[in-house]
Amino acid sequence: MRPVHALAGVACLALAAAAWAQSEAVAAPDNAPVQTAPLVEKPATWGDAQAGQAKAGACAACHGLDGNAMQQNAPRIAGMPERYIADQLHLFKSGQRTSGLAAIMAPFAGILSAQDMRDVGAWYATQKAGTGVADDTAIADGPNKGMKFYQVGERLFRSGDPARGMPACMACHGPSGAGNPGPAYPTLHGQDAAYVTRRLEEYRTGTTTYTAPAHFNLMAAVSKSLSDEEIRSLASYVQGLHTRAPGTTKESIAR
Repeated sequence: MRPVHALAGVACLALAAAAWAQSEAVAAPDNAPVQTAPLVEKPATWGDAQAGQAKAGACAACHGLDGNAMQQNAPRIAGMPERYIADQLHLFKSGQRTSGLAAIMAPFAGILSAQDMRDVGAWYATQKAGTGVADDTAIADGPNKGMKFYQVGERLFRSGDPARGMPACMACHGPSGAGNPGPAYPTLHGQDAAYVTRRLEEYRTGTTTYTAPAHFNLMAAVSKSLSDEEIRSLASYVQGLHTRAPGTTKESIAR
């Protein structure tokens, strides 16, 4: 029995030693400091047009070197307010703007910081918007029979339709369609008619929806009662709308 007792004693001593060893706290080694990116992006400041020109290289493929797109699917963005372009890029990046060519725009906007967007906007804001030609085709029938499409568009643009509670377009976009930099209302003069038509149809049907609905609600309310003919007329009118060149008079235009 003595060997058994001896083995038992050794086992007890081993267990006690293990328990003592486990009771000793061993400090973990300090890890190297971890560098993390800020969760909140640095607020953007006013855009730098020169920096924006370098960042806008990829935009030229669709929007043209100076922002005057030559294809119908892409809008003319030359002369647009800086904030408007930055806001639209943000909508593409955040996934709030999903209609039209959003699938193409999202990857480009996705790599831009808020400051990049302001810089790109500043570059295009310095460019001169091109001009187009209004449609002077006469309307064949209906309440506007005999009027030309651009004339119907001009009436809506300048006067709206009080009977339908529709404000004049120029109340926000200006008499010459130059837009409003403050609330970031876009420039309209010279804009491609096909693009304007598509955007008005999207507002009318509600396929353009933003998380921040301020501008969307305004345009949706204006567009909901527009007929196809009126949308075409407005698009035609703004495509031909342009600011008068310095020194130009009515007499020189008539000549």
